Amino acid sequence: MARAADLQEAFEIPLPEGGGLILDSCRRLLGPNLFATETGAVGDGLATGVAPEGLLADWSGRLGDLLAALGWSAPHLIGRTFDGGASLFLAAPEDRLFTATFAVEAAWHYLASDRLGVAPVPMARMLADLAALQRAEASPALLRLLGQAGARGVDRLLDDDLLTLGHGAGAATWATDALPSEPDWALLHDVPLAMVTGTNGKTTTVRLIAAMGAEAGLVAGLSSTEAVAVGGQVLDKGDYSGPAGARMLLRDPRLQLGVLEVARGGILRRGLPVGHARAAVVTNVAADHLGHYGILTVPDLARVKLAVRRSLAPGGALILNAGDPELVAAARAEGVTGAVWFGRDLAAPDLAHARGAGRTCGWLEGGVLWLQDGQGARALIAAKDVPLTLGGAALYNVENALAAALAARALGLPDAAIRAVLARFQSDAKDNPGRANEFRVKGARVFVDFAHNPHSIAAVTSALAAVPAKRRFVLMAHAGDRSDEDIRGLAQGAAALRPDGVVVAEMAKYARGRPPGQVQAILADAARRAGVPEVVLAPGPAAGAREILARLQPGDLALLLVHDERQAIFDLLTAAAGQGTGAVS
Repeated sequence: MARAADLQEAFEIPLPEGGGLILDSCRRLLGPNLFATETGAVGDGLATGVAPEGLLADWSGRLGDLLAALGWSAPHLIGRTFDGGASLFLAAPEDRLFTATFAVEAAWHYLASDRLGVAPVPMARMLADLAALQRAEASPALLRLLGQAGARGVDRLLDDDLLTLGHGAGAATWATDALPSEPDWALLHDVPLAMVTGTNGKTTTVRLIAAMGAEAGLVAGLSSTEAVAVGGQVLDKGDYSGPAGARMLLRDPRLQLGVLEVARGGILRRGLPVGHARAAVVTNVAADHLGHYGILTVPDLARVKLAVRRSLAPGGALILNAGDPELVAAARAEGVTGAVWFGRDLAAPDLAHARGAGRTCGWLEGGVLWLQDGQGARALIAAKDVPLTLGGAALYNVENALAAALAARALGLPDAAIRAVLARFQSDAKDNPGRANEFRVKGARVFVDFAHNPHSIAAVTSALAAVPAKRRFVLMAHAGDRSDEDIRGLAQGAAALRPDGVVVAEMAKYARGRPPGQVQAILADAARRAGVPEVVLAPGPAAGAREILARLQPGDLALLLVHDERQAIFDLLTAAAGQGTGAVS
């Protein structure tokens, strides 16, 4: 099998544009994905003034003709339409992914050339190039190993030039151009693995599950939007909620239990990295990061999140929030059956049905977290005894705790370990950095949260609204890659705390195409319109935090919604907390 870099540069297909026709993206999917369990390639075509259904039919027909000429028998094509375009998926084995990608592009090339009246590449030349690529990419040794691994129930991780069989302590990795004829199968095995996705609560839930694994005496690790860590050691910091983070984690030979945070972008760009997870959690779904890869609506996004079910091993648990209407609707539309439901509302139909049928589920009742399985229902812990819930007020963390407990159960962890973690896990910079972290400054309570969309901000402000305070202050800022309406929604969510004052900070390096001060002005105007008595502008988040800290008095409460200059703000608060009631400079 040729190296991936060589295959990528094999040839370039011209993609004529004009008349509103654009091939927006074409990419390999290296694992289970939005469309199917199989690997393959997908393209997203945009078309102005063209019926998406007609566009998809034309594209699919041309791709089918190309594949027939290349000798593909009964190719598996899946299409989806959206407002302004269509996506076309071609299932392909792992040693034909580049060929599949170029074939999807080639079909678009002929579609666009025909519709725009442009001379296309001669078909004979195109087919010769694709056939040459197919020969160069072919790897019988790779397919043989993958088949043997599948027959033995051993998972695989695949990237451009490496193959890993097994996970963590049971894994081995080879270059795809130097595969073994017969690996030592006795050494290869998977480890208990959970995946967590959703719009909000992912990182907290991932951290809880990993902590429960460690409490049970296992070397646990996680990959998340913040870092990759194994056994308490951070391997690297950054956003590792995609396949690269999963590979880094699952190739660490110390790992005995893994938890993967799985973001929308990674699912759409490369598919899911594994196929043998024992648990997959979807925390919730709300409008966030819409408009990419043809995912334009919240129902679209919910279906993307539910793709995690395709990465479950036989008997694995799909754990869903019964109180999230978008998720419930998407699960029904996708024909999901046998889900493990959790929620804080006993009246949620799916949860109520699961409870009545004696199926595994989790819920909040009488201020207590309950879990049910085939052995019956058992009280786990009182919500007020879970520090993350702020005495039971942070209901979103009640949901995260239930989801984590059910996932831990699916991983085979004992209730004692689950309960112990829920009882000690704090909303602080050590256990759960950036999630309602509390500092005591000058007799006031200051909370730092990385909430970045209206849904998550509303959840935090709803919880903090129940915390008594003489006066309330909010710091907010945001990046420019949102619509004006979405930015106003952020301010309206913050205003739900009924603050006495709001400081709006500028984030110049996150303007993302907007002129200086525009996002800040939109936030400030929305806060004033929402009735905030005092709105102050600050040149940056750290300066905004200083502005609020200077105003604090005993009994006050402040919420700092932080996206940039995080460490500077944490350092500032740590120093201020150490000064007691002293002034903050």
